Amino acid sequence: MRTIPFSAVFAVLVLLALPTLNAHAQQPPTGHWMTIDDATGKPKSVVEIYQARDGSFAGRVTEILDLKQGPNPLCIKCNGSNKDKPIKGMVILWGLKPKGAGRWSGGHVLDPENGKTYKSKLELLDGGRKLGMSGCIAFFCRQQVWARQ
Repeated sequence: MRTIPFSAVFAVLVLLALPTLNAHAQQPPTGHWMTIDDATGKPKSVVEIYQARDGSFAGRVTEILDLKQGPNPLCIKCNGSNKDKPIKGMVILWGLKPKGAGRWSGGHVLDPENGKTYKSKLELLDGGRKLGMSGCIAFFCRQQVWARQ
């Protein structure tokens, strides 16, 4: 009886795992994501991330879960075309482009609570079940973890 060396078995297992690892690496951030309030840990809204016509990724609020400002709050602190517009349906994330496996950057995010726009980046976490969305000023970034719906 002939035995197979451990190194050969290991090599075969690695080769079998590569398609799974590659599939995760190629997974886009598209879909519906539940945003979580940093301070309270409670769900705030649902954001749909989609691929824009130019190939970048963007996100719009599809559902308001935190009803402390009512079922259809307005972006009172926003400037420009978003001023006093409903947050539901508003594009709050745009211009994100791939930056390696499971990462996107170069975009912007609007915080409807304060009306400010920040540089943004995304990163798939926990096998694609969670999304790290970071808003940045210069080199300082703050990450929120969103849950896939």
